[in-house]
Amino acid sequence: MRNDELRRRALESLKEFEVLMTDGHFDFGNGYHGRVYLNPHRLFRQPSAIWRYGQDLIDVMPDTITNAAEVVAGPVMGGALLAHTMAGLMDGRRPLTHPPYSFAPISQDSEGGLIIRDFYRTVLNGRRVLLVDDVRNTGKTFERAKALIEAAGGHVIATAEICDRLESIVDLGVPNIALAEYKAPGNYLVADCPMCKANQPITTF
Repeated sequence: MRNDELRRRALESLKEFEVLMTDGHFDFGNGYHGRVYLNPHRLFRQPSAIWRYGQDLIDVMPDTITNAAEVVAGPVMGGALLAHTMAGLMDGRRPLTHPPYSFAPISQDSEGGLIIRDFYRTVLNGRRVLLVDDVRNTGKTFERAKALIEAAGGHVIATAEICDRLESIVDLGVPNIALAEYKAPGNYLVADCPMCKANQPITTF
């Protein structure tokens, strides 16, 4: 199946199963509201769904990246679950000359910041890393994660995600691969949110 058909099918599927929610009033918990939300709970509640999206993401990824990667890493929760799934799927495809893929989660500290546990620092040290997440918004999470991986001695060769909202404000200097792309309308500071001003209730699920 051609890459553009895989991407079209993935976007339709994300909308159909309300993983990509495009008509709501969402509180992102970071001081911003918006109309579009990628619901990771719907994405990860059935292992078969994340396996399918992970497989399709690998299929649209250049072989030069999958063959070069040694570790798949991702931030909790969605990115780490996707990274673990993709490491296993990639391992099933690897040639005998390629060592088994490893997995490294990027955790949160007590204040919600990203950290890498000491054990996984040793997994990353000296390795080529594919950094993945369920969604890319501004790209700042990827930026912080990449800095942590490099501080642990790893080398990020590419980033990848299931859905790219096409609003990244950072350039990490490595290829980025998305399974689906959705140009979302802008987000709003809570104080400026037009949906709040119109008394539209926050979407709950």
